[in-house]
Amino acid sequence: MMSSKEQNSIYDLKISTVAPGLVCGNDEFQELTALDQAMKLHYLRFVYYFRTPAFDGFNITNIKRTMFDWLNHAYIPCGRFRRTDTGRPILKCNDGGVRIIEASCHLSLDEWLESKYDSRHKFVVPNNVIGPELPFSPLVMIQLTKFKCGATSVGMSWSHTLGDASSAMSFIRLWPQAIAGHYPAQPITMAQPQTNVTDTQSPNPNPNILSVKRVGPVGDLWSTSSNSKMETFSIYISMSELTQLQAKICQEKVGVDIPPFECICVVIWHCLGKIRHGLGLQNVTVCKSDLRNRTKGTITNKSQSIGVVKSDIPIVECNPKQLGSLMMNNVVDERNNIEEAMKSDNMLSDFLIYGANLTFVDLSDVSFYEIEVRGQTPVYVNCSIDNIDDKGVVLVLPTPKGCSDGRIVSITLQENEVADLKMALKEDWCIAFA
Repeated sequence: MMSSKEQNSIYDLKISTVAPGLVCGNDEFQELTALDQAMKLHYLRFVYYFRTPAFDGFNITNIKRTMFDWLNHAYIPCGRFRRTDTGRPILKCNDGGVRIIEASCHLSLDEWLESKYDSRHKFVVPNNVIGPELPFSPLVMIQLTKFKCGATSVGMSWSHTLGDASSAMSFIRLWPQAIAGHYPAQPITMAQPQTNVTDTQSPNPNPNILSVKRVGPVGDLWSTSSNSKMETFSIYISMSELTQLQAKICQEKVGVDIPPFECICVVIWHCLGKIRHGLGLQNVTVCKSDLRNRTKGTITNKSQSIGVVKSDIPIVECNPKQLGSLMMNNVVDERNNIEEAMKSDNMLSDFLIYGANLTFVDLSDVSFYEIEVRGQTPVYVNCSIDNIDDKGVVLVLPTPKGCSDGRIVSITLQENEVADLKMALKEDWCIAFA
């Protein structure tokens, strides 16, 4: 659902480009890993809302000066894609810079944030996709929107082929450091493809992968079209409410505990099972941070697990405790299988992962609120994943006060399912909506 009030309040858009102040080298290229290539159709969108005085006295000339220094230490996302002779995309570094949109808003920040429509965030973040002309398509776009009260929102569109949400945070966190005159010892790097690749002529080079949906081929326009109208809404679940949900799922048994993320997954999986009569819910996808594969200063897709939970009995016959057990004990990581499938197809396959199954993404440990601009942290951060399939995506996010205060849950489903899910959450789990 769109709100015309918010849409019509954005005006005076100006577009420009900022590139690194220094050249990284002549014809420096970055190859993609198989997992980077598998994620190429998805886009992460972030909006950071800052009150005054975070950007007070900063005109666009001042802002771009700080960006020149920032992008010197984060030049890989400034690149543009080319294709090799085999047709594989390859990233030419420091080639075209980051696209910038300047905009103004007739509303104050408080008026904007009071809106009940989650769709409002789309108006203050770029909605670009890569292609159809790869050499001219930015991987990162940033929109700076000035509200009538002087507050500023920073919207960033990030191509998922560069890395996961934590990678995007490591990129944008360098900008406030550059504003303060602090720079990392080494520039951000991108994970390299493994040299000891698995033999793609193995007996099982293309296993049955439950977490992906093959599409396309899409060619040079990295997007897909869906006949389903999708809608996003969010709910706030406090820690006391989470404790009550955990007790209900575990049937009050002492010593049985289910973490907050899995608890939220169970509640939504159970409600959708009721709404969809179990159809299309035997498998769900679970994405979580994998700290073992996270290296400081590196952007990558390897540091997010992509797991599948499969139920052998119809979902409508499962009780919450059974779903909780599946979530806790039966997640099968499919990253290696996805990589094998990409390699066996010479890295030319096109996949959708988010929304291919009902997809739960745990972003509660991502440091959204650790960005500080001139002493000011964001009062609110919105995160969404774009270009998803129609089974839906659930993002579990921290609150502005941190995870000890509860979780924000952002749910994107087919438009005709939203009202029924809200009703089921209220009737079965006592989760109310404003």
